[in-house]
Amino acid sequence: MRRPTIADLAQASGVSIATINRLLHGTAQVRQDTAERVRKAAEEIQFYGLGTLLDREKNALPRYRLGFLLQQSNREIYRLFATSIADTARHWHDAHIHANVDFVDDLSPQSISDAMLRIGIQVDALAVVCADHPQISQTINTLRERGVPVIAFITDLSAPNKAGYVGTDNWKLGRTAAYLIANMVSGSGKIATFIGNHRYQCQDISDASFRSYIREHASHMTVLDACLTHEEANAAHDIVDELLSTEPDLVGLYVIGGGISGVLRAIRELPDERRAKIRIVCRDVGTEARKGLNEGLIAAALCHPRDRTSHELIDAMLEAIGQGQQSSIIQRVVPFEIITPENV
Repeated sequence: MRRPTIADLAQASGVSIATINRLLHGTAQVRQDTAERVRKAAEEIQFYGLGTLLDREKNALPRYRLGFLLQQSNREIYRLFATSIADTARHWHDAHIHANVDFVDDLSPQSISDAMLRIGIQVDALAVVCADHPQISQTINTLRERGVPVIAFITDLSAPNKAGYVGTDNWKLGRTAAYLIANMVSGSGKIATFIGNHRYQCQDISDASFRSYIREHASHMTVLDACLTHEEANAAHDIVDELLSTEPDLVGLYVIGGGISGVLRAIRELPDERRAKIRIVCRDVGTEARKGLNEGLIAAALCHPRDRTSHELIDAMLEAIGQGQQSSIIQRVVPFEIITPENV
């Protein structure tokens, strides 16, 4: 069987022989859709220069530098997201993406703003996880003026000049958590919610919608004032320890922010009979949460699907770059996963 020629490839792909030569020798630019059509035809007829065409097509892809500012390098959930983002960027199909993933351990607005500005001068777009604060809004304005769109990631921001938001519907998430606890507990009792910082919109909205569901569908239960953990496991442990000593009818814990390892440590210190009466729902699905699920201490974890969220985030950032200075805000709501001891 004779080897397919350049003329055969031109006929199979519907382009001229000159276009095939330009692609093979890289002597001039060829439209990306044309290059892709030629490459597909080369695969079908088993053209001898397929490897060269693949290289030409890959080199013709646009290149972007994307920045990702995550929090607390010691938190497993953010390290897992960093890995997922890097993997997603590495395998992006229609662009070369360099992912600049960084962490900020000092969560003060000034520290986060400084990090955003530092990364912002190196990238085409920036995604950030942070608490909502006027100083952050001002930094987003500054970056927008420099042509760098900022996407809020996981938790939304009120900044009017943000480019968009990628994350879960936190109103639905909070009501789902309340539904689970209310239907797992028989009779009345008290429920405590744990927030890392009231300025995280995702946490505050989840807390509000949790209370909304209980008022509407489980008024026989009482939700205590939100407990502030500052995302610290030891603080969460001490709060749970005190609640257990002062609230004998405590039946549920909704851990919205960080600190699940401290909560579990306090629960493990309880006698079996008391422990069995408390239902825990959390938003984390790291090693500690998985251990708690496997032990039956956590009833459910409501969390972001990491790979899908990373894909939606990068896609939204590329869309924001393409929009330029247009004012439309991109919204990518990612359905959350419900993980229980039976499907962990």
